[in-house]
This record gives sequence, structure tokens and C-alpha cells, in this order.
Amino acid sequence: MRRSALQLAARAVERRLNADHCDGQSPTQPCSCGHPARFAGRHPKTFQTALGPVTIERAYYHCRACGRGWFPRDQALGMAATSLSPAVTRMTGSAAAVASFATASDLLDELAAVRVNAKRVERVAEALGREVAAAERAAVFAAEPPAAATMYLGVDGTGVPMRPAELVGRPGKQPDGSAGTREAKLVVIWTADQLDQDGRPVCDHGSVSYSAAIDSAAARDTDPAPAAFTQRLRREAERRGFPQAPRRVILGDGAKWIWAAATEMFPGAIQIVDFFHVSERMWEVARALFPADRDSAEVWAEARCEELKAGALDSVLATLRAHAGHCEPAAKAVPYITTNRERMRYAEFRAQGLQIGSGVVEAGCKSVVGRLKQSGMYWTKDGAEGILALRACILGGRYEDFWAWRTESRLQAAA
Repeated sequence: MRRSALQLAARAVERRLNADHCDGQSPTQPCSCGHPARFAGRHPKTFQTALGPVTIERAYYHCRACGRGWFPRDQALGMAATSLSPAVTRMTGSAAAVASFATASDLLDELAAVRVNAKRVERVAEALGREVAAAERAAVFAAEPPAAATMYLGVDGTGVPMRPAELVGRPGKQPDGSAGTREAKLVVIWTADQLDQDGRPVCDHGSVSYSAAIDSAAARDTDPAPAAFTQRLRREAERRGFPQAPRRVILGDGAKWIWAAATEMFPGAIQIVDFFHVSERMWEVARALFPADRDSAEVWAEARCEELKAGALDSVLATLRAHAGHCEPAAKAVPYITTNRERMRYAEFRAQGLQIGSGVVEAGCKSVVGRLKQSGMYWTKDGAEGILALRACILGGRYEDFWAWRTESRLQAAA
């Protein structure tokens, strides 16, 4: 019954549009090359709309001088160079952002009675994501004032499984030294003015935004522009008003590229090494020291974590150094803590009411990038970045803004 009702509506729209020939009333239209383009008849095309397939007769104009041809009605309806209506394109992007392309195709058919095969879903969603990324690079999303007196910025990287052609010559962590993934770098910005029942700051609902891509954090001395990651980080920070916040906090693990970018771009910001990354290292040491005694390992690790929270870094370092000669994880933990000790002043940070863990960032890696890491998925760089941009836009609450900008841009182009 639903499909029948939609078909009736589609036929009504079809008749209405085909009875209107105003798009071909003028014998000529100006071409972008400066010469007049002439009316060259009407041609039918079937479009997939939210009502189902609709076949429309459209006026065609052709410029002999440059060879360009176009359909004014396609441009006015936002369907130039595609057979999907804007509504179906939006639904396709939304479905593909949360599920595999095959599942998204099934969802469109089941929930909206719209048939778009899986391969087409893939092409449309990735292309839409590339539009989102281009809009972000062009800074079309309005800048915001700081959302709170204290704003947090977190950065992390996580691997995305790639097709073999994307990994040729890249070193990695596989047994043969080659790479099986490429790193997606995620930028997360949020506020945490709310407190939980224990008085600890927690992420404010609706405050989180994301930006993600497979880009480099390194730039050679001869490069004229900053690294792609650095540029993206700056754009997202400026969009959220992070540089103007009275108190700025940057959370990350011990990766040097994170702190190099943070120090260069946001001098004076509070830098905190995520406590959970440090505690993971303590657990690695504990398991190495007590491989057959889980209880002893737990007691040892918990004691070190409590010392870290209390600000007793010297005590932690002394314990680690005592084991460094016969325990490799302990030996590695010593320079890690020594290098980052200013970023591990957890007692001070907690006394200031600051978050010391990047759970928001870890959750972001799972929610934004996790869609690309499902079993059997292997990506091209362009395809992965398209879906990353699309998911970051939707999950960060910018999808409505993107579609408003996209619609306005296409109407201006058609005018």
C-alpha cells in the first residue's frame, strides 16, 4: 500500500512537471563562454526520487561555440549530472554513514521504498563525503564563539584497513614489516562543564564535534604550506572558537606529532597526557613482572596508578627504574614519563576541575572511524576519507548546515 501511494504521488508530480514548459520558453540562453546557447528540444530522463522513479521531459540548450550543453530544469531541481534527487542523495548518505553499503541499500528499500543498489550507494556516499570535506576546507561552516570558559581539544590516530594498492612501499606493523592500514587522524573538540555524582567533569551533551582524515602530520622543511593535518586542526579549532576560550586544554597520548602541533598552534594551552594511556603502560609493566599472577599484577598496577593520580611521579619513576634492567615495558615507560612529566601533573589538573582522560576521543575513534573497520572492509584513501568526512559531519551536528550550504550553492549556480 505504501509503494502504491508513493507511485500515485510520483505520477502526479511527473504530470505537473511535464505540463510546465517554462524551462524552454527562451530560444537562447547565455553560455558561460559568452556565446548564446540555443534551445535544442526536450529530452526525457528518469530520476529516482523519494516518491519513486519520476520521468521528466526537460528542455536542452546547446552552445555550438564551446560544445557545452545543459538542462536548466536539472540545475534548478538540484539534479544536474545525477539521476538521484537531493532527498534521495541525502538519505543515501545518511544510511551509508551508519552501515555497510549493502546494508544501506537494503535500509533504503525497506524504510523508504527507494531502490539504490549497493555500488551506487558507495559512489554517492563517498562523493557526498568529498563535498563535505571540500566545504570544510573552504570554511563554509560558520565560526562559533567559545562554547564555554574551558574547552577541550583531543587528538588521536587509529588504523583503517586499506586495499593493497594503497599500501605499496609503506612500512607497518605486519610480521614482514609492511603496512596493512593507514592512520586516520581524528580531531575532537568538546566542553565538560557538567559534573558527575562524584564531582568529576563529564562531557556536555551535544558539545562534541569531529574532524577526521587520512592525512600527514609531518611537513618537510622545503614544504611551502603546513602539513594537511595541521591545517585541518587549525580550521576545526577556529570554527569552534577554541583559540578564544579563556582556558584551553589539549588531551592526547604520548605521540610526538600531537604535542608538536599543539605547542606550535596553541601556546599557553594546558597539555595533558591522557591518563588511561599512562595506566595502560603501567598494566603492561605489571603483566610483564607477574605473568602468572594476575592478582599481584593488579595490585602493582593499581598502586602505580594511584601514585600517578596523587602526583608522586618520582616514586613511580623510581619503581620503574628498579625493574628497567630486566623488564622491557618498564624500561620503555621511564623515558615516556620523563618526557611527558609536565603533562602528567594529574593531582594539579584534578584540583583545577579538569578532565585527565580522553574517553571522549576514544569514543570518537570508535564512532567516527569504527564504521570503516568492520570485518572484510578494505578502502581506497579517497573512499575512506569521504566516509570519514561524512560521519564526522553527521555526528558533529553539521549535516543540516552542510545541506543548507549545498542547496544554496546549487541554486546560485543555476541562477
